[in-house]
Amino acid sequence: MSIVTRFPPSPTGYLHIGGARTALFNWLYTRKNQGKMILRIEDTDRERSTQEAVDVILEGMRWLGLDWDEGPYYQTHRFDRYAEVTRQLLEQGDAYYCTCSKQRLDEMREAQMANGEKPRYDQKCRHLNLPDSEEAVIRFKNPNGGVVIFDDLVRGRVAVSNDELDDLIIARPDGTPTYNLTVVVDDLDMHMTHVIRGDDHINNTPRQINILKALGVDLPIYAHVPMILGEDGKRLSKRHGAVSVLDYDKMGILPEALLNYLVRLGWSHGDQEIFSIDEMIAAFDIADVNRAPSTFSPEKLLWLNQHYIKEADTARLVENLKPRLEARDADFSVGPELAAVVDMMRDRAQTLEEMADKSLYLYLQDIEFDAGAAKKFLRPVAMELMQAAKTVFLALENWDAVAIAEAIEQILLQHEVKIVKLAQPLRVAVSGTAATPSIDITLENVGRERTLARIDKAIDFIQARIDAS
Repeated sequence: MSIVTRFPPSPTGYLHIGGARTALFNWLYTRKNQGKMILRIEDTDRERSTQEAVDVILEGMRWLGLDWDEGPYYQTHRFDRYAEVTRQLLEQGDAYYCTCSKQRLDEMREAQMANGEKPRYDQKCRHLNLPDSEEAVIRFKNPNGGVVIFDDLVRGRVAVSNDELDDLIIARPDGTPTYNLTVVVDDLDMHMTHVIRGDDHINNTPRQINILKALGVDLPIYAHVPMILGEDGKRLSKRHGAVSVLDYDKMGILPEALLNYLVRLGWSHGDQEIFSIDEMIAAFDIADVNRAPSTFSPEKLLWLNQHYIKEADTARLVENLKPRLEARDADFSVGPELAAVVDMMRDRAQTLEEMADKSLYLYLQDIEFDAGAAKKFLRPVAMELMQAAKTVFLALENWDAVAIAEAIEQILLQHEVKIVKLAQPLRVAVSGTAATPSIDITLENVGRERTLARIDKAIDFIQARIDAS
């Protein structure tokens, strides 16, 4: 059997983390089995669906590297086909017209709920053989009695009584189809073998199975993956921070880090934490997905992202870092080559945004001192050492890390102090903060001219503190 899966986003918003994980599971299962994944845009909600949302979803898929084999197909382009299947169900007696008003339906549901019953349509119009009319909807004639049973690859055997299901509406008065019909027809026409989706859809599955059975076709195999929760145990949402895939791009997360993190949300392969794409494909099996919900941990994602930053190609990181520095008004005429900065910072940044923040001082003519760092390290006691550093640095013939390290060692020996006494004031002087790579490499990349100018500024700052005391 040739495997066919689908990823069917609704273009009413961005590609969120849960959707991205579902897309990834479909993609991995398909690639593992040399199958085909179809991209389907479920855009029948005309009021909320937008082309902008479609574009954002496709951009998110491409950023993640989740390519598709067919599509994108748009449900709004297939209304004629849905109408054809609706007529077929009417003609074979598996659907009927219903003219019950909204008021009647609301009153009926309120009464059922007051009696402790599950709200469902009471089938009033089921046997009336009503004709088509402007106010009529079309309902599917769900079987009365019996049980819908299917073997879910994640949840195991699922059984739902038909008495719990409704005669659901499959076409509105204007003829537009509803979700459960369009999904069934698409899965049928696209020869879907496996439906891998979130378990928020599991209540739809028995309804869709009954429609497929009415159409006399084979059923796909279903796999419902559990939801993703925030660290507070509630369903992941905007209140937990970024949930859009492209928001993670803006945060400076690498796509391979996000994919690696997502694949481990509910799936494992021994104790392995780091997976290349090829390793994911080779190891993944949808049957190994856990039944329990997964908890999203931002800290774990950052840990993975730092790993991938350390391993990434320098030229690629340069390409990603440059626009982030440009957005911060970096002046590349005064700083070192970006490749040198990437190699200097890759062990010190969990995201590309953090890398941009931590390296910006290298591309500014002037900097501001962090108030806390300046208060702690630019103190009167540092004045003598800073003046000594200025004198020694002025006399250096070569401005490189080796020469700078030797000069610093000379100052430390002359003044009989440990390196922290000089390195920390120098860090604050040249970067504005107390955290940089090794001081010799930092000063080399700042450059002689700006280093001396910033030391002068730090000396003036210290002198002002002395004068004010």
